[in-house]
Formats: sequence, structure tokens, C-alpha cells
Amino acid sequence: MPLCAGATGVGLVFSFLLLRRRGAVAAMRLAAWSLLPMAAYLTGALSALWTIGSTAVSFVTSLVFNPFTWAGVALAGLSMVLFMVSGVIRARRLSAAAPAPSAASARPAAEQKPATSAPAGKPAIAQPKPRTNDDDFSDIEDILKRRGIS
Repeated sequence: MPLCAGATGVGLVFSFLLLRRRGAVAAMRLAAWSLLPMAAYLTGALSALWTIGSTAVSFVTSLVFNPFTWAGVALAGLSMVLFMVSGVIRARRLSAAAPAPSAASARPAAEQKPATSAPAGKPAIAQPKPRTNDDDFSDIEDILKRRGIS
């Protein structure tokens, strides 16, 4: 309590001096910061902050000076490396096992469209392409091609 009251009192004195030099806005901001230590004490937040701080300090000191903790950090690092390497290997295997594009989809677009001839007065109607089940994403590719996205 004396430390918080002292910090608040000193801050309020400085805010009064700042009022005379820089104006009301700067003084109000310093007064607001000055009231926080006493508010933390009165609400009980100061003891919670002290507990959090002391726990963090004890964790850091145990991390730095304990060889078992360093062994745990090393094992966690090894685990992360194994996860990443296995993911790369899995991705390579999946890409190698993917089916190659079929000969029908490798043809140029001009060969895939059937020629439609219409009488002079009627517009030509495009016939739908025959569907092949070679690729799982053929439906999506068709939609994207119709929208002009390649």
C-alpha cells in the first residue's frame, strides 16, 4: 500500500507541474497513469500481477538452470522437426500417386469443341462435352472454364 500510494502521489504532483508547462491534456494523461497503481492495489489486481510475475520469473530461472528442462525443450524441438519432415514426405508421396492427366484433357481446346453448323437465320447451339471420370476435379474445372478462369 505505501508503495502504490507513493507512486500515485508523486505522479499527481508531476501532473500538476505538467499542467502548468504543457497544458491540460498532457496533465490529464499523466494523472490517469498515476492513478493506476493505487487502483491496482484497491481492486486486488496488484496481488494477481505479483503472482503472475513471480511465476514467470520462477519459470524462466528453472528453464535456464535446469538440465531436465533443456532436455524437454530439445525433445519438443525434435518432435517439431519430425512432424515437418513427415509432412514433406507425405506430400511428395501423394503428389507422386496422383493420376496423370488423360489424353482427352491434353488435347487443345479447338479440338475438344465440336463444330456446329446452324442455318443462316438461327444461332449455333454449343453441344455439351462428353464427361470423363478421369479427374476428380473435372466438375470444378468445367465451371472455371465457363467463367473464363484458367
